[in-house]
Amino acid sequence: MSNTILHKADTRGDANHGWLHSKHTFSFANYHHPERMHFGALRVLNDDAVEAGMGFGKHPHDNMEIISIPLEGDLEHKDSMGNVAVIKHGDVQVMSAGTGIFHSEYNKNKDHPVKFLQIWVFPNKKNVTPRYDQITLDIADRHNKLQQILSPDKDDAGVWIHQNAWFHLGNFDKGVTTDYNIKAKANGVYAFILKGDVTINDQTLNTRDGFGIWDVEKLSITADSDAEILLMEVPMTY
Repeated sequence: MSNTILHKADTRGDANHGWLHSKHTFSFANYHHPERMHFGALRVLNDDAVEAGMGFGKHPHDNMEIISIPLEGDLEHKDSMGNVAVIKHGDVQVMSAGTGIFHSEYNKNKDHPVKFLQIWVFPNKKNVTPRYDQITLDIADRHNKLQQILSPDKDDAGVWIHQNAWFHLGNFDKGVTTDYNIKAKANGVYAFILKGDVTINDQTLNTRDGFGIWDVEKLSITADSDAEILLMEVPMTY
């Protein structure tokens, strides 16, 4: 029998700092919800919008796998490893913070916001050497199917992290149904609906809803409208 948890979009933490408007699915910064600390190894899912020319100044991280998925606009990244890069829609960025890094993130655009997902996953190895990577994916490869964007394997599609996790993105036309088979028995999947209306295993979901499901072998996903979804398969124990 599968277990599920539903987080409707309007129940997320809401932090509006003027230059930054962030919606927190899980407890983060000043938003604390004892029943929303994490979903298995998935610790943070922040839905961020940064105003033109603004951003996060240099700040530290350690022992966390940090994934950024830009949704619109251009996000400039600088870090203590010497990386300077701009990521945009279609890109995926990953950092293994490991023994410790500093980085900053700014909206490179002077005339419109940048929107991106910031995701943290607990690693399965502590104190690794910090690293940075980014890739550009062909968005056409996720039309009516799931495109793998992250895995535990350096030689597999997408970026890789120090965790037994797989992420997929899909853009689906109304009426399309697809299945997702869980890759590791001890894993669950957290689905985040970027836009549209979707049914996953009989659960109806709408834009920016989150749905966690575990103790299940596969998911049946139906787009009830044109829809975009992110699936994050992570270990439930870590």
